[in-house]
Amino acid sequence: MNVDIVEAVTQIAKERNIKREVLSDIIENLFLAMIKRKYGTADNFEIFVNMDKGEVEIYQTKKIVKTVEDEVAEITIDKAQQVEPDLELGDDFVEIIDPTSFGRRLITSAKQSLTQKIREAEKEVLFNEFKDRVGEIVIGDVRQMNRDEILISVDNMEVLLRKQDQIYNERYHRGDNIRAVIKEVAQTNRGPEVLVSRTHPQFLIRLFELEVPEIYDSIIELKGVARFPGDRAKVAVYSNDKRIDAVGACVGLKGVRIQSIVKELNNEKIDVINWSSEPEIFIQRALSPAKPNRIMINEEEKTAIAVIPDEQISLAIGKGGQNRQLASRLTGYEITTEKESDWMALQQPEEKLMLEDVPELSKNVLEKLLAAGYETADEVLDAGQKEIMLLKGFGAKTVERLFDVLNSYYEEDSEGSQENVAEESKEINNKEKEEMAETDHES
Repeated sequence: MNVDIVEAVTQIAKERNIKREVLSDIIENLFLAMIKRKYGTADNFEIFVNMDKGEVEIYQTKKIVKTVEDEVAEITIDKAQQVEPDLELGDDFVEIIDPTSFGRRLITSAKQSLTQKIREAEKEVLFNEFKDRVGEIVIGDVRQMNRDEILISVDNMEVLLRKQDQIYNERYHRGDNIRAVIKEVAQTNRGPEVLVSRTHPQFLIRLFELEVPEIYDSIIELKGVARFPGDRAKVAVYSNDKRIDAVGACVGLKGVRIQSIVKELNNEKIDVINWSSEPEIFIQRALSPAKPNRIMINEEEKTAIAVIPDEQISLAIGKGGQNRQLASRLTGYEITTEKESDWMALQQPEEKLMLEDVPELSKNVLEKLLAAGYETADEVLDAGQKEIMLLKGFGAKTVERLFDVLNSYYEEDSEGSQENVAEESKEINNKEKEEMAETDHES
């Protein structure tokens, strides 16, 4: 029985890459468990496992006594001397235990336990192997599918592709061959768990390294990646060799390199741009295919305003705002896009209406307003009618007509507004004379 177990375990060790020392410990612990179940203790037992010979030796040490009170730990002098005549009271007697004496039921249970322990050891080996492979692309076959995750067989290990790590517009079937990047390896209550992803930016980076030898050789650097998996991505590249065009190398002759990556990502559109240490230039390139006329940077707040030609504003923003968001992620600046026409309108200084340029105002009214410190129509309107009425010589009706005249200059295409200006100005002049006369009479 012991030879069969050791031979079987040795074969498993070869097939599953489990260290012999680990398996030797498993077998030793297995027999210790069997001994405890049979004798109630394993304190006076020793086990030696010889993986080379396929042997398991079990030794039981007993104390030689006159009268046995504990059959597991003691033996009579008569029985001991039948084996070794020179032994005396108080000596240790070592007895060799035949593993077959444990009985068929105990042995069957031990084999089942051994199988379980080997599985656990195998998982531990795989865990140690995969934890050093985080960030590496692996290839596997779809083994099982459910609503929230896909089980993939990779190198004798079942890895998980969760829903959030799947490209949303891809459809998988059992038996499909899938490539993904190892995202995380963790120990859980269920054993080692390996999570892979097809949406992580690292997956796109690894695909570029596979397709573009210059990246793998560090001639070209990937400076940044931003993705909306399945829809669009932006990749910033930089060449350490001035003789090599970074974008051209990544795209490949007739686009063969980039198309291979696009196909792997279910036709995800990829913009490859040249990285720049100058934020303005980098942001301008990141907003491609739009071509901003101007970039304004706020370094403290890490924000930027991009002024875009009116006809290209939709390109700059992109479908669902994706182009602008990807540019922001790639550059590290929160980018705001502005139409050129809107931006120019905001930059034009506001023309102020000077009171001297309002012909409807009489000389007397103008002089009094200027003397009071009012130079523009805005200043008068902002002051309000009550404030102007406090000035000497300005009655309620005169102020009302004054405000009507000034407001008429701000009305856009109001019908009849200009036609009424002349009449209102006459009323102001007449009313002014009447109020001034009344003021003089009261004085």
